[in-house]
Amino acid sequence: MSKITALDLAKNQKEISVAEFFERNKHILGFGNSTRALLTSIKEGVDNSLDACEEVNILPDIYVEISNHEDGECRVIIEDNGPGVVKKQIKHIFGRLLYGSRFHAIRQSRGQQGIGISAVVLYGQLTTGKHATVISKIQEDRPAAVLELAIDTNKNRAEVINQTITHWDKPSGTRVEISIIADYKRGKRFVYDYLQSTSIVNPHAQITYKEPDGAIHVFERTSEVLPRKSVEIKPHPYGIELGTLIKIAKNSKSRKLSSFLKTEFSSMGDRTVNVVCEEAQLEKNLNPKDMTRNEFLAIHKAFKKVKIMSPPTDCLSPIGETLIKRSLKHETREISPEFIITASRPAATYSGNPFQIEAGLVYGGNLPKDSSVKIMRFANRVPLLYQQGGCITTEAISSIDWRRYGLEQKSGKGIPSGPAIFLIHMSSTQIPFTSESKEAIADVSEIENEIRLALRICARKVQHHIHKKVRRKKTKEKFELITKILPEIANKSSKMLNKPVPSLEAIITEIMDVVWIEDLIEYEKVKSNDVKPVQTTLIDEKMEKHGVGVITKSTIMVVNYKRKPQKFNLYVLIPEDAVVGMVEPKPVKISDKYIKWNLDDIPSADKVDIIFELAGLEEGDFDENDIYTEDINPSFVIGADKWEGD
Repeated sequence: MSKITALDLAKNQKEISVAEFFERNKHILGFGNSTRALLTSIKEGVDNSLDACEEVNILPDIYVEISNHEDGECRVIIEDNGPGVVKKQIKHIFGRLLYGSRFHAIRQSRGQQGIGISAVVLYGQLTTGKHATVISKIQEDRPAAVLELAIDTNKNRAEVINQTITHWDKPSGTRVEISIIADYKRGKRFVYDYLQSTSIVNPHAQITYKEPDGAIHVFERTSEVLPRKSVEIKPHPYGIELGTLIKIAKNSKSRKLSSFLKTEFSSMGDRTVNVVCEEAQLEKNLNPKDMTRNEFLAIHKAFKKVKIMSPPTDCLSPIGETLIKRSLKHETREISPEFIITASRPAATYSGNPFQIEAGLVYGGNLPKDSSVKIMRFANRVPLLYQQGGCITTEAISSIDWRRYGLEQKSGKGIPSGPAIFLIHMSSTQIPFTSESKEAIADVSEIENEIRLALRICARKVQHHIHKKVRRKKTKEKFELITKILPEIANKSSKMLNKPVPSLEAIITEIMDVVWIEDLIEYEKVKSNDVKPVQTTLIDEKMEKHGVGVITKSTIMVVNYKRKPQKFNLYVLIPEDAVVGMVEPKPVKISDKYIKWNLDDIPSADKVDIIFELAGLEEGDFDENDIYTEDINPSFVIGADKWEGD
């Protein structure tokens, strides 16, 4: 046998392109089997469409169609009303992997690698041998460009097979058509679930889905307001690695260490810079380009020892409690849930990356009582449908003892059973996915803790709701029994004794011995020019656009069924996105979170009506007040919980 030398080995070594790598490892991107391939293809296209529309402040109208699903081949069509793509960029965006505009931007976005839609084009080419077709129009008075594309995997570059122009009855937009090998029969349910879930966390989008048999599903827009745009931020010192720190320094225009730290990183003011330099024992006037590895190492260690303010959170774009509730209510209307609860945690950080957790809980109605609860997981407004068991969201849910909150759970661990749906959404500049297919969030203790806290807020609200409902029902039955029987006894007694019928208010009060609180929510449609002056600034974008809006009117009735006058404070929480208009009687405080009244000496058997109006909500957003009392024994009160402070 002849001896093989290093020179012989060197002859076989060559560079491979990223497209060639993914050609052989397509499972990494979510194309592991034909069922997942269908979902991944639609997911990447819809994500692109949503991003494009939001970038230019257009409410997305997205059309998804699957056709020709015979012989294991599907034609996937995704169309949007976005800004379109400039003709010379089409081949790069759709035919070149790792080409995008958001990879270096530190802000919340659906995708950053520039792999998504080009990977679908590559998968379609590999499995069917057919080319993708892209139609794009950027201006109403111009024709649409039509390109037929393939990918040269050796060079990671697009090949334009054919190009032409056509008339398209649309002001602007993009349409992509790709043939792929996919299992439609098995993937059918996942596609529907994905699009429905996408509509829940993107309430500003309307999605139309046409199945191969011609059936059309429309996931309607439930909000006319686009999400808040996330702002790009600088990297945070806590999340930076030593090699990256050195690289940033070499590319920085700053000539002094102090200015370098302030301009290249977030949360680094003069005071923090001084403390970091002192901790590192380095001069602030050092030129970053002349610093040694050991000096950078000293800075890197100082970052970890110095308390640095958390990064700004305007780089995030959470959905908001009101919109989550509105979407869940719309999508579960056939279930007729007993109530829907939402919770939003303040922004937090892990490894210097800002993130925020939002949660929703649907309870009761026609949901099955003996099945495991349904879990809906989302990251940056994108549904996560696979790898539920390997996601930290599932771990957080399993770690809570749900038996305390009315759900079944063996040993107080694991996924609970009962009539409930859990929704968890994570917004972040960097979602720590477990793999490139982006289906599960990694085990990060800070994230797990925030998910658990958000879920416990929802769980406590469930507990309070059920407790309040049971107490109210029992007290109401008692009241109805008393008010029915006592008058009959009084009438018969007065006839037997030939005396006037006595007043029963004092007796009813003595038997009841509670403060009864009940609220009523009503909606009133108003024209924008009919809104009272105090409400003029409260009109939301929908009212401004259509000239019509909704005023939410709350009436809270407080009845003293105790023997003595009662004096206490009453609080009502203000829903997110709502602004207070008219309030009667005058409160002692209106904050951005609650309204507070001092109720002075309500006489026995007397009542007080509290009325207030809210603008900025839509009908159905708000169906029950969160009411709290202070300076009164909570066991005396029916219909409110104890105020625990801000």
